Amino acid sequence: MYDLLFANPVVAFIFALSVLVFFHELGHYWVAKRNGVKVEVFSIGFGPELFGWNDKSDTRWKICLMPFGGYVKMFGDSDAASSGVDESVRAFSEEEKAVSFFYKPLRARAAIVAAGPIANFILAAVLFALLYMAVGVPEKFYAGIGEVVADSAAAQAGLEKGDRILSINGTSLDTFDDLRNIVMENPGVDLQTVVLRNGRELQIVITPKEAEVGGKTVGLLGVRPDADQAEYIKYNPAKAVWMGVERTYDLSAQILSHLGTLISGGGSMKDLGGPLRIAQVSGDAAKSGFDSLIYLMAVLSVNLGLINLFPIPMLDGGHLVFYAAEAIRGKPLSEKAQEYGFRLGLTLVLGLMVFATWNDLVQLKVFDFVKQLFT
Repeated sequence: MYDLLFANPVVAFIFALSVLVFFHELGHYWVAKRNGVKVEVFSIGFGPELFGWNDKSDTRWKICLMPFGGYVKMFGDSDAASSGVDESVRAFSEEEKAVSFFYKPLRARAAIVAAGPIANFILAAVLFALLYMAVGVPEKFYAGIGEVVADSAAAQAGLEKGDRILSINGTSLDTFDDLRNIVMENPGVDLQTVVLRNGRELQIVITPKEAEVGGKTVGLLGVRPDADQAEYIKYNPAKAVWMGVERTYDLSAQILSHLGTLISGGGSMKDLGGPLRIAQVSGDAAKSGFDSLIYLMAVLSVNLGLINLFPIPMLDGGHLVFYAAEAIRGKPLSEKAQEYGFRLGLTLVLGLMVFATWNDLVQLKVFDFVKQLFT
């Protein structure tokens, strides 16, 4: 059943994104309802509605054609981005103001907006915790080959994914660290290697490539450890939840640090990926198994939470900046200032999407493929 559902990378991508968007919007919805706000629409995706239903509170829950996001539309919103209250047709009654988002106290509005990203962080921590309980954490990697880098010493020697290296030059190997240490200490040296493959022992020669690392010449093999050839330790729920929170925090710090490096010019903007690369990675994760897909979803959930907290109008972080200004000034920013802010935010978001998609097309060599069709 799993292979049938997730064999297609597009299906895996839509599934992962829909779950993340659902929980993000659920955060907005839940806190809005707790604060007495009427929610008119809860949508997964944009565009024409595929199917939906109305609940007892008259909220329209719907699935739309384009599964690239979602929104919660609250009573009084002029649009799905919650960019302003719409009283252009008529003035709101006191009863309507009581259930309108824009007439709620500043603290309530800020809580509703912040709830979406917070929900993504909670989801990430829960997914990590489930993995730590059900799958566990690799405590010891054996000298197994999980991935072979193209044109590497391992590829030239004929190593394959799933191989287990038993010994090198007569020295038995127990862990992947043993393999790494021997390879690094023997750059350019022919190493007589015994490999276990499909129950049979093979004799091969591997010659680590030379590389300069920290002013020292070391050997590189070009392989990654095999997660299937490892000892895993599972944790109880309390420990797993705490580890999930720690992992979410650490990952957030790493992402922000990497982003800071990019902004300061210390990294490459080519690393910035968009929907095409996310779809590719989702497909690869789905092929590796459900646990790999869950791990990827946890990582993406952290990314989604952080991105929505960026101080860009249209995003949740932009709304929070407006509310901070309102708290300082004692009154909201003018409608014109907010309008210009949302226009700027829309320009930045669309520009970022175009740039990331262009990166995807280049990195996935789509342009090279198209060029070959006409040459």
